[in-house]
Amino acid sequence: MNQVTPYLSFRGNARDAMNFYHSVLGGELRIDTFDTVPAMMSSPQDKNLVLHSQLMIDDGPILMAADTPTHMPHSPAAGMSVSLSGDDQAEIERIWKAVSEGATVTMPLATPPWGGKFGMLVDKFGIPWMLSVIVPALAA
Repeated sequence: MNQVTPYLSFRGNARDAMNFYHSVLGGELRIDTFDTVPAMMSSPQDKNLVLHSQLMIDDGPILMAADTPTHMPHSPAAGMSVSLSGDDQAEIERIWKAVSEGATVTMPLATPPWGGKFGMLVDKFGIPWMLSVIVPALAA
């Protein structure tokens, strides 16, 4: 089975971001730094940067991330959003409250014309999110 998983890029704060997402979403967090794979390290100053991380829930990654090495240009997230949806309104509202801490809310979590709940924000790490409560009739 194929799977699409967002792979987020950060400039030195991937560990902080992934620890935050782990605290909000739960699951198992795995983090490898550049010093664990010396062949991948182009500069000693990158040794503590995140080479690869993944947040696993139900035996599959839901988010992956890394730090951009210092010698490479870094482009902040653009043209994409992490989309999280579910049918448990209380859980989506809990996640919204946590992720919106320090975020820029671009559309408050509210009832859209199609029902349920929907909101958008850019979190404190610069990552755009869309959260929604699925209306059962629309999920079919």
